[in-house]
Amino acid sequence: MSYQTNPNLPKVRDEAVKMVRTGCSTREVARHFGFSQSAVVKWCQKVHPEVRQFRVIPTETSRPHHHPNELDKAIVDRILELRDSTQRGAEFIHVLLRREGVVVSLSSVKRTLSRHGLTRYSKWKKWHQSTPRPVPETSGVIVEADTIYVGRKYGGELHIYTLIDLHSRWVYATPAQRISAAGGADSALIGHHVAPFQFQTIQTDHGPEFSTWFTKKLLEKQIMHRYTRGRKPNYSAHIERFNRTIQDECISRLPHNL
Repeated sequence: MSYQTNPNLPKVRDEAVKMVRTGCSTREVARHFGFSQSAVVKWCQKVHPEVRQFRVIPTETSRPHHHPNELDKAIVDRILELRDSTQRGAEFIHVLLRREGVVVSLSSVKRTLSRHGLTRYSKWKKWHQSTPRPVPETSGVIVEADTIYVGRKYGGELHIYTLIDLHSRWVYATPAQRISAAGGADSALIGHHVAPFQFQTIQTDHGPEFSTWFTKKLLEKQIMHRYTRGRKPNYSAHIERFNRTIQDECISRLPHNL
């Protein structure tokens, strides 16, 4: 974004340059339009002398061409050379640069390789398609699910699967001795059966109990499964508030076993 937001300024520059080309001095044009002489000179330099057909001189962005703390070009070239010669990762290249006495951080090496398209992503990484979040206009459009780990007491563990509908605030909870994808799917389908409406989408975090098996079981009932986005705590705010209510008003007063 530019510092000047006047929409008429491009036309003013055009008229000023044309006035200079008719024979007026830059000082006369500056006094006529109320700008400094150096500004008028710069406007004239923006248009090539051989260009005659122009109507406006657009406002250029004020964004700097370079970052004040960017890496030196020699360091960037050396990183790319080591990458081309060794075909190794950023950690190995960073060690070689330190041996050569080049002061650069590991994150800078990683960013440089990524910027030039030389980063190879892990083949083991799971890619999740982030679908648009449904708007809870009616009950069942989007239901949030989560798991509460109560703790260990009297030789047993207690986990609680929780569900909450974002439109009606209908909630459901079921206990379990251990968490698993099959247990999470069974809990969600039982909630789907007892609810007074049909589930359309269930939103969860990336926990192990909401893995591929959980998604497969939901799709058998025509229920979509979506994950929350990373570093977006508000995406699961309703279910987290419900979990806190269960812990404060119910679990804290009962033994932590089944």
